Amino acid sequence: MLDELLRNPQSRALYLFPTKALAQDQLTSLQVLLPAIESSFAGVYDGDTPSGARVAMRNSSRALLTNPDMLHIGILPRHTAWETFFANLRFVVLDEMHVYRGVFGSHVANLLRRIKRIARFYGAQPQFVLTSATIGNPRALAERLIEAPVTLIDQDGSARGEKHFIIYNPPLVDPELGLRASLLAEAARLAADLANNDLQTLLFGRSRRSVEVLLRQVRESTSLPDKAIRAYRSGYLPARRRAIEAQLRSGAARLVAATSALELGLD
Repeated sequence: MLDELLRNPQSRALYLFPTKALAQDQLTSLQVLLPAIESSFAGVYDGDTPSGARVAMRNSSRALLTNPDMLHIGILPRHTAWETFFANLRFVVLDEMHVYRGVFGSHVANLLRRIKRIARFYGAQPQFVLTSATIGNPRALAERLIEAPVTLIDQDGSARGEKHFIIYNPPLVDPELGLRASLLAEAARLAADLANNDLQTLLFGRSRRSVEVLLRQVRESTSLPDKAIRAYRSGYLPARRRAIEAQLRSGAARLVAATSALELGLD
């Protein structure tokens, strides 16, 4: 895709990600790959994008990174203002396609129908690229989403380190009643042990409240400075989220308690 965009100055690409954090992460990856390219080459267009920057992105961004909600609310209904983009749309990338199942998947399939119809109206016929690392039936789901045959590429040649998956059951505190220790307390204790042994750690909670509880308990159980222990969840201002993401990549954040809002490509 980058080869096509760099060879043909008119070509455009649309990247769809399920979370804002993932879109920001992929923008960083693109900027690393293309350090000599002008900054307007790629941009994130979502609810956090300042209104003053949106017109410039619409006119100049070659690779536009967004999410299905923004596509539905802010782009497709105003397609006449995006004529140049849709007339030259060469690629549509749907990342993490396993997210698009059930009722939500049906909504996204209709969005993809609208993209194809609008692109065809302006004379374009984009190629669709769908990716997922955690699905057993990628071909079937992809073909249902875009309503067209797909070519399956299922050989992963990426580098990867050794991984350990450990299933931990909190210890019994009352064998007669079968009561176990608090899940949050045990998670915080284990995370604090990892952090105290200088292992960078991500600790996921199911809700915003559980993340804040985990953050408080971990800070009480570790010798790390407060700035090295962070929480990440929806509801934080964009600048704060971007700062935490950067600290994770740099290693300055040693332990982050997060909800599923945090979705990054991390080494």
